[in-house]
Amino acid sequence: MSSGEKIIAEIRHECDEKISAINAETEDVCASIIDSAKKKASDITKNAQYKLEEQSSKLLKAHQSKCELEKRNMLLKARRQEIDNAVEHILDHMTGLPSKVYFELVYKLAVTSDIKDGTVYLNSKDLKRLPKNFQERLAESGMNVTISDTPDESIESGFILKNGDIEENLSFSSIIAEKREEIEDLISRELFKD
Repeated sequence: MSSGEKIIAEIRHECDEKISAINAETEDVCASIIDSAKKKASDITKNAQYKLEEQSSKLLKAHQSKCELEKRNMLLKARRQEIDNAVEHILDHMTGLPSKVYFELVYKLAVTSDIKDGTVYLNSKDLKRLPKNFQERLAESGMNVTISDTPDESIESGFILKNGDIEENLSFSSIIAEKREEIEDLISRELFKD
């Protein structure tokens, strides 16, 4: 099982536990709301027996509807939180890759960039662990870039490629933000399979 699959499995397990807890909590809330509705229905019986069935039915339906809406909202909130957690895990995983794997990913991103000339900006951590032949590899792929000696600490992971006023932000967080909708769809399908 790959590390990505392990992460997804771990997240799916955490999600299932949270959803079970939320379902149990919403069942208690629903039971309390229904008990309250039954008490109100009983009071109505004492005052106006002929209106009981109509009023209690409306009241019960309203509370059941409210309960369903609350349960749905809690579930949606839990799903949103789990998706946010999964996206954060993905970013953490990408940032924490071993240097060789990390810079292979950076290399692949760089050579697919629209900018072929310019300056590559990295954070100080990545500048320190930059492979010695990295700039030569980029040159061999047809890129005419230099690696800036000045770190850019606004970049958590990945890099920024600049050519004059043109800038391509290939930081991992930027890429994930750009692809967030696709990532959310994928995570949602994986985490919330029926």
